[in-house]
Amino acid sequence: MKTLSTFETEEQERDFWSSHDSTEYVDWDRAQPVSMPYLKPSVQTLSVQLPESILDGLKTIANKWNVSYQELLKIFLAERIEKELGTQ
Repeated sequence: MKTLSTFETEEQERDFWSSHDSTEYVDWDRAQPVSMPYLKPSVQTLSVQLPESILDGLKTIANKWNVSYQELLKIFLAERIEKELGTQ
């Protein structure tokens, strides 16, 4: 196994892994699952313009589900991305 150097920033590490094969640095046969219950995903604010009819429908469904319409939109997007990428 190759020795992995340390990274000063998350961006440096992201750049490294986008161009290197992890099997040269990690013995995946010995890997074990890990739980990180307090890890919060990075988020980025996004501005989207929607027709009022879509927003009204989203708010109506969100109210039925007892969640905010923003949360419902995240749920819908995540489900569709999983479906399109075949990760379900």
